[in-house]
Amino acid sequence: MTLIEDLQWRGIIYQQTDEDGIKETLDKEKISLYCGVDPTADSMHIGHLLPFLTLRRFQQHGHRPIVLVGGATGMIGDPSGKSEERKLQTTDAIQYNVECIQKQLSHIFDFEGEQGAIMVNNYDWAGSMDIVTFLRDYGKHVGVNYMLAKDTIANRLETGISFTEFTYTILQAMDFLHLYEKHDCKMQVGGSDQWGNITTGLELIRKMASEGSKAFGLTIPLVTKADGTKFGKTESGAVWLDPEKTSPYEFYQFWINTADADVIKYLKFFTFLSKEEIEALDASVQTEPHLRKAQKALAEEMTRLIHGQESLDQAMKITEALFNGDIQNLTADEIKQGFKDVPSYEHTTGEDINIVDLLIAAKIAPSKRQAREDVTNGAVSINGERVTETDYLVSAKDRIEGQFTVIRRGKKKYYLIKY
Repeated sequence: MTLIEDLQWRGIIYQQTDEDGIKETLDKEKISLYCGVDPTADSMHIGHLLPFLTLRRFQQHGHRPIVLVGGATGMIGDPSGKSEERKLQTTDAIQYNVECIQKQLSHIFDFEGEQGAIMVNNYDWAGSMDIVTFLRDYGKHVGVNYMLAKDTIANRLETGISFTEFTYTILQAMDFLHLYEKHDCKMQVGGSDQWGNITTGLELIRKMASEGSKAFGLTIPLVTKADGTKFGKTESGAVWLDPEKTSPYEFYQFWINTADADVIKYLKFFTFLSKEEIEALDASVQTEPHLRKAQKALAEEMTRLIHGQESLDQAMKITEALFNGDIQNLTADEIKQGFKDVPSYEHTTGEDINIVDLLIAAKIAPSKRQAREDVTNGAVSINGERVTETDYLVSAKDRIEGQFTVIRRGKKKYYLIKY
C-alpha cells in the first residue's frame, strides 16, 4: 500500500490542492513538507495531534518533516475558527510556550539521520522584519479581494477583525515561501481550517518563487465523535500533552473510555498500527466488545507515543489497582494521578482519628449513625482493606508514604485523605 493509499484508507485526507500532482510527485521523489502550530498555550492538546502524526507517516515513508512552532504568528493570532480577537501575549510568554511545545514535538518525530525532522521557529525570519519590507515584498502580492474570499476572514467581517489578524494569512504564507526557498519544502499539511492559509502560501510561491515552482497543500478532516460531542474534551477540560496538566493516567483513561462507535476511526487516525492489526481489532469490537481490546490498544499506543513506556506502565498499574481495590501497592505519586478528581479532605492535625469521626469530618457519611452502619456492614475500606470495627483508629500506618489515606465507601465511591 502506498502512502496516499494508506492515508485514504485511514480517512485522513480531507482536501488536496492537486491530487494528481501530489500522487505523481510522491511516486517519483522524497520531499520535505511541513506542519505548524502557534504557541498560544504552553502545551498542545490532543486536538493538535492529527496533522503532526500525519507528518510522521510521511517520515516513515522516507520524506523529511519540517516542524514549525510559530513564535511570530503566535504573537498575532490565527482568526480561523474564532468569532473575536485573541488576547495578545507578551514576547516572553510566547517564547516560553515555544520551548514547551518544541519539547513535546521532539517526542513524536525522529530528528536523526538524513531524513531527520527539522524544527523551525518562524520568529527567526519574520520577527525582525520591518513593516515597509512586509508591505512591499509580500503584501503587494496578495490582493484584498483574494483575502476577503477566504472563509476565515469572511466569517469575521460581521463581528469585526483587526488589521493585525487580517494579515495573519500573509504571515503564514511567508512561512511556506521561506521553507520552500530555504528547505525545498513542497507541501504544507494542516487541519481543515487551514485551507485558506495554505492556498495563500501557494499563491505567494507561485508569484514570488522561481519559474516552474510547484508546491502542494493537504488538509486533515476535523476529528469528531459519533455522539456529536466535541473530541478531546472531558468534564475537567482539554486533554493536554503536558503531564502536569493531564497526567499520563488521565491521558490513558481518556483513550480507553472511547466509545465503540469511535474507536476504530481513532485507531486509524492516531496510531501506527497496520491495516491488518486494526481490522482484527475491528472484528473484536463487533464480536466481543466487552473485552474492549480496541480501546486498550488505542490507550496503550497513544500513552506510549506521548509519555513513553514507563508512564504507560504506571497508568496501567493505577488502572489495575483501582479495578481490584489494591491501593496499598500504589506510590504517593500514583495516588495523586489516580485520585486527582475524587473528593478530598485535609486532616491538618495529623493525629490518630477514629474511623467514624473521620467519615463525618471528611463528609463521607452524613451522620454518625450512618457512618457506624457503613463500617459494621463492611461498606468502608481503608487503602483497599475493609474495616468493620467502629473503634478503629486511622493512624500513621494507614498513610501511603505519609501523605495519603484512600477511603472507599461502597463499591465505587473513593475519597482521599491528605496529611
